[in-house]
Amino acid sequence: MIEVRVLGIALDPAGQHIVLLKPIGQDEGAGRVLPIWIGGQEATSILIAVEGEHAPRPLSHDLITTLFGAVGAKVDRVEVTRIDDGTFYAELTLTTPTGPQVLDARPSDAVALAVRADAPIFVADEVLDDAGIPAEMADLRDDEEKVDEFKHFLDDVDPEDFQG
Repeated sequence: MIEVRVLGIALDPAGQHIVLLKPIGQDEGAGRVLPIWIGGQEATSILIAVEGEHAPRPLSHDLITTLFGAVGAKVDRVEVTRIDDGTFYAELTLTTPTGPQVLDARPSDAVALAVRADAPIFVADEVLDDAGIPAEMADLRDDEEKVDEFKHFLDDVDPEDFQG
């Protein structure tokens, strides 16, 4: 397992959201980055947490974090464990009053919770080898305008925008 950090949220050419995970200790523009395609709501949730911001009303990941605290559970770590036919799998490890619990989770949800709990994120070596891309391909400086646009969206977001 390799410990990673959230490098950022990006948009692919089709406008799909991607969370970029980069091994800790690698220089910017060097090594590999793991792109994981995620939904727009998860991207918003991760970006809000990474930026240290708060939504006007609790998002689902905020609620889950509050629930964990209410029952005495703590997120210890997140692991992106495998990729199968383009689908990533993750596990969320919790410490609970009854002992450790390992839960199956979507990587996007696990990352959103880890960022809120300041818990470490790990990626299996094989996943990074199989799905990682050269870091220079994930240079977010080219996407600064898109990131600024996304931040502007977060400033103006209304809770009703997320109703089904």
